[in-house]
Amino acid sequence: MNFQQSYRSPAGDLTIRATDIAITEIKFGFSDFEHANNLTQNAVHQLQEYFQLRRHSFDLPLNPEGTEFQKAVWNQLLKIPISQKSSYGKLASLVGKPKAARAIGGAVGANPIAIVIPCHRVVATNGKITGYTGGEGIKTKQFLLEMESSVSETA
Repeated sequence: MNFQQSYRSPAGDLTIRATDIAITEIKFGFSDFEHANNLTQNAVHQLQEYFQLRRHSFDLPLNPEGTEFQKAVWNQLLKIPISQKSSYGKLASLVGKPKAARAIGGAVGANPIAIVIPCHRVVATNGKITGYTGGEGIKTKQFLLEMESSVSETA
């Protein structure tokens, strides 16, 4: 069975989808259809803590749908700590495809679990903030990075 719950976050409206056993999607946008379960409610709770800067990592069962390559990239994204960034080139090396920065960008952009799988922490090799498919695009990515940067200042 599929479950769904929306959450109005400081970064924009989010819709959380889950099965009985895992979160499958967190996308920007609001849905009027609500059929929550304990996983979607727990995700909302953890997201609230994250936006209050009281949570620096998430403890949710995740099951994003994607190719093996995409899943390998998303697993690397999960290893980027809050208030830190990585680059497409570095991720390419970490997944064993050092010349595949463009493909990495595609996998990062296809991430179905926004914020929890922190694709917003990936920037260009020169540190420039580049594309983001969630919310209001780069403006949302910048908001998330700026919010997270205060963690290192207060931690």
